[in-house]
Amino acid sequence: MLDRHLLRSIVLQTLFEWDARDDKKKFEIGEILANNMKEFAQIDNIPTFAQNIIDNVLEKQSDLDNVIKKAAPQWPIEKISIVDRNILRMGISELLFSNRDEVPPKVAINEAIELAKAFGGENSGKFISGVMGTIYKELGEPQKHETSASRKKAISTKDLPTHILRGVLVYSKKPDDTMVIMLTHNIFGYWSLLKGKTEEGISADESIVKKAKRKTGLDIILKDQIGENEYVAFNTEDGHIKKKIVYFLAESDFKDIIKDDSEKKSKGIDDIRWFSFPEIEKIELYEDMKPIIEKGIGIIKKI
Repeated sequence: MLDRHLLRSIVLQTLFEWDARDDKKKFEIGEILANNMKEFAQIDNIPTFAQNIIDNVLEKQSDLDNVIKKAAPQWPIEKISIVDRNILRMGISELLFSNRDEVPPKVAINEAIELAKAFGGENSGKFISGVMGTIYKELGEPQKHETSASRKKAISTKDLPTHILRGVLVYSKKPDDTMVIMLTHNIFGYWSLLKGKTEEGISADESIVKKAKRKTGLDIILKDQIGENEYVAFNTEDGHIKKKIVYFLAESDFKDIIKDDSEKKSKGIDDIRWFSFPEIEKIELYEDMKPIIEKGIGIIKKI
């Protein structure tokens, strides 16, 4: 089996060549990758590991570039060197979309930094490290304290502290009687539901109503519960925690959403907007959000 660092280096060379083309449509990236495999690895086949990175980067390039823009707002994509931006696309792709048992977050980050040191400019390593570190922190620093041995052991959620949050699928009726729902967009390219944790001195229900008002200007009324999910996250103060999110329908009068730009950027949200039901099928949603949103829409259609 070929060393994965070598495969990443060949993928970077391939993406560099592809990105440097004036007319990319005239050139098949698969041919470039195959030629580079022959030249640098002396093999005729393309390993699945390398092909998966290429496929993910090309398929999700707009999402990856959006993450880079949010993590490094002072650096427009076109101003980042071809080498550095493709290292970031590869590294972020592995950080966000790879199986963490195969590519732990720290490996994705360290490999990106090593590629930058080997193929980038004098300050590339520091730049890549800063951007990848920002994204890693936004993710909650998953697997921060795990060793390679402990990764093999599933984290037991039995004794973990549980943080209870509320999520809301806000719906409204436009003046033309079209039903719409409100979704939030994060810096990782996904649409989701507004969520909030319990604030000191008030209940979880009161907290999410207050947050909705603060972030959107909407006055919402909580309705039916439509689902829940939970996952293990890493908190810098408490270590591993279990987050349990209970989702509700919430009704609001229809009006333009007033976005709190000062807060939303720091929390990873970069857009909030209304969607009609047909539009939902065309946007990127987290898999665990789809059944919750579908159930909510089903209830709304009966109202």
